[in-house]
Amino acid sequence: MSKKQFFLGMLLASLIGGIVALAGVSFLSQSQNATSFDEKQQASFVNLLSGKDFTVPDGINFVASAEIVTPAVVHVKSKIAYPSSGRIQRDPLQEFFGIPPQGGRGAGPGSRPMPISSGSGVIISSDGYIVTNNHVVDKATEVEISLENNKRFIAKVIGTDPTTDLALLKIEASNLPFVRFGDSDNTKIGEWVLAVGNPFDLTSTVTAGIISAKARNIGILRGVVENNMEVESFLQTDAVVNPGNSGGALVNLAGELIGINTAIASQTGTFNGYSFAVPSTLVKKVMDDLMNFGTVQRGLLGVNIQNVSPELADYLEENFPVEQGVYVGGVNENSGGAEAGLKKGDIIISVDGRATNNVANLQEMVARKRPGDKVEVEYIRNGKTHKTTATLKNFSGDTEIVRREIPKTYEYEGVVFEDVSDKVKSQLEIAGGAVISGVNGGKWGRAGARPGFIITSVISESGRTKITDVENLLEVLEANNGEPLVVLGMFQDGTEYYFEVE
Repeated sequence: MSKKQFFLGMLLASLIGGIVALAGVSFLSQSQNATSFDEKQQASFVNLLSGKDFTVPDGINFVASAEIVTPAVVHVKSKIAYPSSGRIQRDPLQEFFGIPPQGGRGAGPGSRPMPISSGSGVIISSDGYIVTNNHVVDKATEVEISLENNKRFIAKVIGTDPTTDLALLKIEASNLPFVRFGDSDNTKIGEWVLAVGNPFDLTSTVTAGIISAKARNIGILRGVVENNMEVESFLQTDAVVNPGNSGGALVNLAGELIGINTAIASQTGTFNGYSFAVPSTLVKKVMDDLMNFGTVQRGLLGVNIQNVSPELADYLEENFPVEQGVYVGGVNENSGGAEAGLKKGDIIISVDGRATNNVANLQEMVARKRPGDKVEVEYIRNGKTHKTTATLKNFSGDTEIVRREIPKTYEYEGVVFEDVSDKVKSQLEIAGGAVISGVNGGKWGRAGARPGFIITSVISESGRTKITDVENLLEVLEANNGEPLVVLGMFQDGTEYYFEVE
């Protein structure tokens, strides 16, 4: 090889290397700046297997799908710092001045094991975003993630949505395997699916089944969600799902996420033939909202609805024939539905061209939208079919996007504090206080300080001081000069508790 050929070869290799490096930087930048999980997944090239075009092997073959998905399904362990019921009635003044309380020391949550909730989660981006069920992390003060390779991380809860029983978590990691979103609208009854979970002590579990039904409403969120705003439009499968698999992945044979396993139909607490998953089209919208706004944006049509039952169909038959659809029992004033001309007695049969055969169908279609979005509504009135366009509104009756405010935090001697929200003040009927949002060990941790505890007053040898906010608390602590303190307050379920800081 001549010197000229050698230098040309080196130059060509350098150019190729530079192009690859620039492409890598570009992909990384795109992933970090993405505003939806579609963009994040498209921008990431880390998960080489899921990034390739995929062809389902001939015959029924679950191996390829399982290999893609299992590395991206994690175990989620949530620690809850206070008991779920009961009130701890003790007099801290007695203990502070040397009189043992009835029942002795250590009757509070600081001296008993923390309750633990666990389930599964699904990594949906290479930079550490994870989707799970809200009930898996509800009231958690610490959430630990265990990967399939047994690496562990403490996760931050980005946001939760009780109306769909979904939550978004984030761990500080990169180059993680993830599961690509599929289109749950395209799933068919009878299609093969896999349920993949990561329950406690079992690492990954994979079970197979078929889609048994779509748009199922089983009433598990009824009474749990305020204002009856729950959205239940589950995919029903016969794939075995047990409680530790809550928050795990329901995937098709291409290894695409088509649902988040959420519930089972059982009177014993174990699988009894039916399991239910939140469809991926709804999951993706909720996750995008939580990532970008910290809270879910709900667009409302503003109508009271019910299924067209056989009895209702018989009644309506006298006026015009109808078999399926959603009956409008009332329309709220100044709502998007009212402005679009919908009236009591209308039968909504489709939204944006997709049939709404029942309430679950309609709720899911609208729940995918945000305030300000327009939807085409097809309905029957007096035997004739009509179409109209409605602009969805939020709870306040306008089209504004709502963002969750991130509270300001303060750190003192290894403890992180933040002010009590107005909502919690109202619920607990307290004037103020300071919430412990993090404990990094130290004497406060040894004394029994726990995340989620609301400090309402502090007792020192000079007397008792009510705490109005974090700045007030810090003033009291700074002025104490290292004397012992009794810290009083309650957890967010109303359980009263206190601990002594030596």
